Formats: sequence, C-alpha cells, structure tokens
Amino acid sequence: MVDISTGATRWALVAVVVTSTAAAAVVNVVGSLGQAWAVLRAAGRAMVQLLVVALVIAAVLDSLPLTLAFLLLMVGVAGATAARRLTEDRTGLWALLAVVAGATPAILLTLATGLVPLEGVALVPIGGILIGGAMTATVLAGRRCLDALARRHGEYEAALSIGLAPREAALLVARDDAALALVPGLDQTRTVGLVTLPGAFVGMLLGGATAMEAAAVQLVVLVALLMVQSVAVLVVVELVARGLLHERGARR
Repeated sequence: MVDISTGATRWALVAVVVTSTAAAAVVNVVGSLGQAWAVLRAAGRAMVQLLVVALVIAAVLDSLPLTLAFLLLMVGVAGATAARRLTEDRTGLWALLAVVAGATPAILLTLATGLVPLEGVALVPIGGILIGGAMTATVLAGRRCLDALARRHGEYEAALSIGLAPREAALLVARDDAALALVPGLDQTRTVGLVTLPGAFVGMLLGGATAMEAAAVQLVVLVALLMVQSVAVLVVVELVARGLLHERGARR
C-alpha cells in the first residue's frame, strides 16, 4: 500500500505521474497517433477528479443517502460520457438508458443477496465498477452499430427492399458488430489470475482481506460485469435499430 505521508513518497508519486503522462503524450506525437492533447487532458482531469473524490469520499461513505446520491451522479456522468462518445445529436441521451439498464439489475442483485452490504464503503467501489462497465459496453456497442449502418448502408437498403422492417434490417447489419463490444469483458474473465489481477481483488488484499475472500469478491464482480455489459449492449443495439439513437442527420 502506498503511504503518501512521507515527503519521499509524495515526490515519487509526482515523478511517476508526470513521467508516465509525458511519455504517453510524446509517444502519441512521435507516432502521429493524434491523441497527445487528449492524454494530457485525461491525466489532468483524473488528477483533479481524484483529488475532489478524496476530499469528499469520507463524508459520502458515512452517509447512506449521500452514497446513493453519489451513485446517481456516477450514472449521470457515465450516461453523459457515453452520449458524447456516440453522437453529437441529442438522441445520444438515450445512452443513459443503456447504462441504467445494464448496471441497475447487477447492483440490486448483489445487494439483495447480501454479497454487497448496504454501506457506502462497499457500494461506491462495486457500483462504480459496474456502472463503468455499462458505460464502456454502451459506447463500444453503440459506436460499432452506428459505424456498421453507415459503412454498410447498401446492405441495409437491400434488406429493406426484400421486405424487412427498418428495425430488422438494422439488426441484420449491425448486431454482430455490436456483439464485439463483449470481447474485452469476456477476455478479462477468461484470463483473470493468469494475465491480470483486477482492481477488486487487489483492493481487497490491500484492505486486509484474505486471498480467498478477495477471489470471491472478484468472481462476483466479473460475472456481474458480464451481465451488465450484455444487457447494455442489447439495449443500445435496440435503441440504434429502432432509430432512437443515431448520428446527426442520419434519421431512418
């Protein structure tokens, strides 16, 4: 566990953050990847946001109403981020539905079974992981759907010409592409413990839990994420197929 109470550790922390951020930006510039400013902005936002969270988290975790309000804030930010990534059209607000539909059942299931206690110290990290998973799946699936419909518009028109409804034609063209959004989660679950030790496992160990307790919590999180992402992908595919979520000016 990192102890930032000492001056040496604080300077080491600053050195690692600055060096890593600068290296990422330089690689983007040298490799013409075009994301150097995005890297710098992301690192800056992360620093500010984590500082703010560190200042308020104690009060949030000690109050159940504040914890629930914080989770709602997480959902709102996740939905807004997904909307911004998918389209500049105001229909992007529908992305919030996919995030909520994906994360809510999993959070309620873990609470109903008692695996996650109704306490801020457990709700915030587990809820954050599940909400983040729903956001990522929504963005990936929605982006793939919209790109597939734009790239393969001829196939969509051909499907309409043989009598398929717009929803059926859109699903025929875009559904397989959208399903690829599930691959990162599936790979993470398949390789857990062999390639990576995810955050829940490491966090439990650092918090003093036994290895078996940490493994049990991580298993719950991983399988819950599979459900979260599957539901989010299904919902966003339906939103795109029904024309509720689309690129600006691309109404069907």
